Parts: sequence; structure tokens; C-alpha cells
Amino acid sequence: MTRKFTIGITQGDGNGIGYEVIIKALADERILDICTPVIYGSSKIFGFYRKQIHNLEQINTNVISSARDAHQKRVNIINCLPDNVFVEPGQSTPESAKSAMTALEWAVKDLKEGNIDALVTAPINKRAMVNEGFGYTGHTEYLEKEFGVNEVLMIMVSDQLKVGVVTGHIPLKDVPGRLSQEMIVSKLRLMRASLERDFATYSPKIAVLGLNPHCGDGGLLGDEEQSIILPAIQAANEEGILAFGPYSPDGFFGLGNYSRFDAVLAMYHDQGLIPFKALAFELGVNYTAGLPIVRTSPDHGTAYEMAGRDLADPRSMISSIYTAIDICNHRDEYDRLQEGKMTVKSLSAEVKPNKNGNIVE
Repeated sequence: MTRKFTIGITQGDGNGIGYEVIIKALADERILDICTPVIYGSSKIFGFYRKQIHNLEQINTNVISSARDAHQKRVNIINCLPDNVFVEPGQSTPESAKSAMTALEWAVKDLKEGNIDALVTAPINKRAMVNEGFGYTGHTEYLEKEFGVNEVLMIMVSDQLKVGVVTGHIPLKDVPGRLSQEMIVSKLRLMRASLERDFATYSPKIAVLGLNPHCGDGGLLGDEEQSIILPAIQAANEEGILAFGPYSPDGFFGLGNYSRFDAVLAMYHDQGLIPFKALAFELGVNYTAGLPIVRTSPDHGTAYEMAGRDLADPRSMISSIYTAIDICNHRDEYDRLQEGKMTVKSLSAEVKPNKNGNIVE
């Protein structure tokens, strides 16, 4: 039986489209039947953007000081920001970057304390936040540090496609030097574990992409496929991971071969995200696998050029909320099954036949 989860939603950069997609996503009251949303940001900014959206149904909001006080039938807002917070739609400002950092810090604190069940993050301006002392290149790296894990995996998720990346937010020139057999195998382990626990996929099949054009063309265009990627796939197979490849990305996506697999592991950011966004941009979700908590986000940025103009499409935010709920449900079910297996195993160890075939305890 599924339970109703409390979903924390950070405002992101208040001068971007974050509030607009959040408000539009939560405008359908049916969403309150399956989750309790808690927005980390400002009721003042929420009200400002709400007025910019035309033909919007009434939204019942509830300003609270703690997620523990969230009303299950309303959109809850925690005021993390000062009362004099200023909004400049379409502009990257130090204030909007600091506000995004503050909202994220408050939400993560509640995640750690168990006051919310999952986190959905609205888009941020990475450069602006780094300039204000954030110290991380994005949400993923920050959450990895905050929750004390050594490694995570970014997986882009849609109904038709899941794509993870071995290397994330690093310059393209650094990718070949970062790749190793051990790194690829480790990402494959994370991907399999997430597909099983987070997405309820039994014995998932994972396609692995090459690095070079035409997978190196027999060494003519590079040898990473033969020296690193293929040995990694073979090592993963020896662990029972159903990994296949390497495949040349252009033909793999162009011919629709991704539909034969449960997920795809790309070698670098744009190799995986360009085809993903071309195929599923409006509904795509960014999911961080490998964390002890559930975190999703829309697959788009702040889109300053649209901010405050009632132009933003909320479907990726809606998908992010639903995906977070689905993953929470899948984790609950998976963990219950694992606990049941451990109980059976424990009982089996305690009850054994003796040499005459009789059961002894």
C-alpha cells in the first residue's frame, strides 16, 4: 500500500522560471491527493509570480515555519528568505543566487531530519552561486557532499529513456583522462542498483556508449573503446551486470536502439543529454542516483528570457514531482521485499535438518 509523501520543493533562482513552473505544477488540486508539497522560498515571491500567470485556478496556500506542520490539503510555503526580498525577473543577481542557496540549505536540513520524504529542486544559476561562495558546480555535487557519499550518478529519466553519464560537469577536454575501467564499472553498479530499487526494474539491461566517433573505428579514431570501455563492460558482466556495447552514439539513438534497453550509460555530459533532451525535453527529469535520499529536478535551466512572462512549460516540473513520488514508493516496496528475504534467510539458518533428516532448532 502506498503512503502519502511530503515533497520538498526548492525555489531555485527566484529571478528565473522556477516559481512559475512550481505554481503551474501545483495548480491542479489532484496533486494534493498523492503528496504534500512544501516550497522552500518566499510567500512574497510566490504571490508575485502567481499574479503573472493568467487563467490560474485558486491555489490554497499555507505558510509554515516547519515541514512538520505541513497541511496535507494545501500548498505549504516555508519562508526562508527575508521579508524585504527583491525580485528582478530575467536578471542574474547576487541576491537571487544567495536566496537559492538558502532555500537549498533549509530543504536539505529537513531532509536530514526526516521532515520531508523527497526533494525536487527548481533550476539555479550555477555560475552566480559559485560567485557567491557556493563552492559546488551544481546540486548534484552539493548533495553528494552533504549526505556523505563517495559517488553519485546523474540519470536523466523519461517514460521512454533513461540516460546516465560517467563524467558530469567537467570540461570536454578532461573527459578522456578521467575515464577508467574502474570508474565505468562503478557507475554501472550504481545504475543497476538504482534501476532495481528506484525504478522497479528486474535484471536491467544497460547499453554502454563509446567515446570516439564510430567507437574509435578499430583504433583509427581513438583506442579508449578497446583499452578502457570494453574491459569495463566485461568486468561488469562478470559481476552479473547485464551491460552491453560499446555502441556508437549516433547510430544508437538515430536508429532507436535505446528502446531495447532499460537504460543507457554515456561517457560524458553532452553525449547523453543532447539526445535525451531532443527526445524527451518537455517531460524529462534529472535524478541523482546513489544518495540515501530521493532528489529530482526538471531537465531545464533558469530560462531568464521567459521569466515573469507566463511562457514557461511546467511539464518537466510536474514529471519531477511524480517521479520523486514513484521512486519513494518503489524504494518502500523494494526495502520491504529485502527485509522479507532477510527474515526468511535468518529463519532458514536457525532451522536445519540433522544427519538423520530431522528438523532441529
